[in-house]
Amino acid sequence: MTIEELKVLGVNTEEGLGRCMNNEAFYLRLVKMAVDDDGYARLRAAIEAHDLDEGFERAHALKGMLGNVSLTNLLDPILEMTEALRAREDRDYSGLLDKMDEELEKLRAL
Repeated sequence: MTIEELKVLGVNTEEGLGRCMNNEAFYLRLVKMAVDDDGYARLRAAIEAHDLDEGFERAHALKGMLGNVSLTNLLDPILEMTEALRAREDRDYSGLLDKMDEELEKLRAL
């Protein structure tokens, strides 16, 4: 995984690097940790179980982590889910979950 590969996916690497004092190795380590987090599966499980409270907790945690490293391609669907879950909207989240999985797989392929 490189900075250039992340940029191609739409990641705001300048912002993420800035939060890491422009330490590329540290930033890439945090990105890998964010990509490997088990919160995505836990979010999906909570939503599929219609546990909106747990879904919100998982989405909110992911939002913070992804925002810190500026993984904007993956952050966008998480942001939308976070706000809908904050409002406890019991709706079809499958499109957002699929988008999350799609962007996550792109990052994992690097």
